Amino acid sequence: MHLDRREFLKLGCGGLCLAATAGPSVLGGRPAKKPNIVLCMADDQGWGDMAYNGHPVLKTPNFDAMAASALRFDRFYAAAPVCSPTRGSVMTGRHPNRFGCFKWGHALRPQEITLAEALKTGGYVTGHFGKWHLGSVCKGSPVNPGASGFDEWFSSPNFFDNDPILSREGLAVQTRGESSMVTVDAAIEFIRKHADSAKPFLCVVWFGSPHNPHQAIEQDRALYEVQSKKLQHFYGEITGMDRAFGKLREELRALGIREDTILWYCSDNGGLPGLGSTGGRANKASIYEGGLRVPAILEWPACIPRPRVTDIPCNTSDIYPTLLEIAAVKIERQPPLDGISLAALIAGRMKSRPRPMSFWDHPTAGIQTPSKQWMTELLEAQQAGKEITEPSRLRLDAGKITQNYPEDSFPGHAAWLDWPWKLHRIERNKNVKLELYNLAEDPQEKDDLIAQNQQNAGSMRQQLEEWLKSVVRSLNGEDY
Repeated sequence: MHLDRREFLKLGCGGLCLAATAGPSVLGGRPAKKPNIVLCMADDQGWGDMAYNGHPVLKTPNFDAMAASALRFDRFYAAAPVCSPTRGSVMTGRHPNRFGCFKWGHALRPQEITLAEALKTGGYVTGHFGKWHLGSVCKGSPVNPGASGFDEWFSSPNFFDNDPILSREGLAVQTRGESSMVTVDAAIEFIRKHADSAKPFLCVVWFGSPHNPHQAIEQDRALYEVQSKKLQHFYGEITGMDRAFGKLREELRALGIREDTILWYCSDNGGLPGLGSTGGRANKASIYEGGLRVPAILEWPACIPRPRVTDIPCNTSDIYPTLLEIAAVKIERQPPLDGISLAALIAGRMKSRPRPMSFWDHPTAGIQTPSKQWMTELLEAQQAGKEITEPSRLRLDAGKITQNYPEDSFPGHAAWLDWPWKLHRIERNKNVKLELYNLAEDPQEKDDLIAQNQQNAGSMRQQLEEWLKSVVRSLNGEDY
């Protein structure tokens, strides 16, 4: 029998233990206080799609200002090379293959403990705004944002463009405006509501930009008139997102809560082919650096009073354990985590990553999630006094484990990153190819050093395959 971990959370049992304070070990001697948390994520913004990272054309003044005053991550990775899995890693601290979120459109499992659920046990009020893509945004779904721990939500099943229809706790609402600003305005409404509350808040802001199709508003497109039409709209969407992000950041200052608010920004995967600027070889959907390396910045003035830059490898899977440590939340029956806490890094005490990070792009296909169509249908149904009840739309099967995966075959492209070495394991039709790169000397992964480093590669392969076995055991339901 598989236990539903969410039932434990609702009942307040199941081995959940909340520590009384965060303590000086987490906050570097600072008095213990639980900060507000705002997590922002772009959709398909590559590492190089930032002016502060050297892009010669893009205008991102608000991101640049934060990067110059906060903690800038120069080697930050998405846990997966596409959207839904990476978002799942943020919610759980686990590699998304552990719960079957292989590609875009795959859902969370209800058995997983999410960041929102965990922080609620620590006294947080929680909100989600923008792209969800980890299940449904319909009422009655076991994997809508509300069922996943969010008290308030205004969400879309996938990416969205201007004038989007969004779901407010299951009720479809037609909005007007530039997509990133619509998202931020909803988040600001939530933040204002809870800024003076005794409870800290978690506010998740997941933009729909700059996902294709690109539809920049005129004032943003016009900044790039010398570029091709495609680039005008692509760059314009990023600038629009930058402007909305700047409004959010300024609101934290205006409300007087900036000092004690963690504002963490990143993207969900590497840059788009032909448009985006990546941090290495290849693009979105690849396990090479260009598909995984993303921009990331963290601002928390109370604990990061001066600007800093780190090149320690970090990962979206690290967000969950980091925030749980800072918020003093302990899950005693926590299933295996792939992320590590970065609390010591935030405090300036981490000199190197204490353990390697790993990736696995499983060949299972994605699931189509046509946001605009589905939200239009939801709005029309509700205007007629009806609801969407199709099991596939509600994702009623999200928690069912119907397939047993073998522990001796790991198809697809996996990698083991033990800085500066990155071992690739590519399995097709049970044939395995290995590649080894020294990222410090070869960031473009052009010079395969496997022949000269057999011993090192053999050790890394053994560690990677042990991790892959662990992932398969989780995938088969052994964690529940």
